[in-house]
Amino acid sequence: MPSVLARFATSRVSRRDQRQGAQIAWSVGTAARYLFHVPDELRVEFHRELEKIDRQVLGLFALVGECVAGATDALLTGDRDAAKVLVERDALIDRAYLDIEEVVQRLLILQSPVASELRFLLTAYRIVPELERSADLAEHIAQRAARGLTPALTPRVRGLVDQMGRVAVEMWHRATDAYADRDAGAHDRLNDKDDELDDLHLSLTSEISSGKLDIPVVIEMALIARFYERLGDHAVNVAAHVRYLATGTD
Repeated sequence: MPSVLARFATSRVSRRDQRQGAQIAWSVGTAARYLFHVPDELRVEFHRELEKIDRQVLGLFALVGECVAGATDALLTGDRDAAKVLVERDALIDRAYLDIEEVVQRLLILQSPVASELRFLLTAYRIVPELERSADLAEHIAQRAARGLTPALTPRVRGLVDQMGRVAVEMWHRATDAYADRDAGAHDRLNDKDDELDDLHLSLTSEISSGKLDIPVVIEMALIARFYERLGDHAVNVAAHVRYLATGTD
């Protein structure tokens, strides 16, 4: 028959084990809640960041379209002040591009995105350099307007620049809509418009080579013609990236 002292010791041990068991159970429960709930919260935050990137990319699309239209207008009207504003705006676009690129890289490394999330991040990573380069091209056109090139242009040259500008702006509006709507079929339609821009490029090159302009003006206009042609190419490239985003195929 156990002594009173033995029963007391056993009772102390039993109560101590119960307390330790309760503590272990509480710790396990807390860990389980952390493991199961925090990832869900992180995924919600991850999707918020994806949505923010989407809005920022659309904002860059809008800026590029505005810059192309504004640069063309400044060149045709000789508005040197407006041209200078466009040149200064390019720094804003460069910063936005770098910010988006940095966030995309971070999410690719830390979040292990899969399926549509991965496609979206890869597409954004490929598109934003196209947008930044297109903004640079618009800036280059604006720089020529800021230097006072306009008075040296013939009516025929101005007419061709106006047509190239209109086609380029239309292409960028279509590229913007394609991205917003995830329109995989926009690539083929933009290719057709790009052919039109290429034809205008050839016409402008032929016109400035006719001997009606001074050599320095010819050089500048040859560059401008090339800038517009490259703007069309970038719009087509963007549409190809959108097709990948929408379908998962290049």
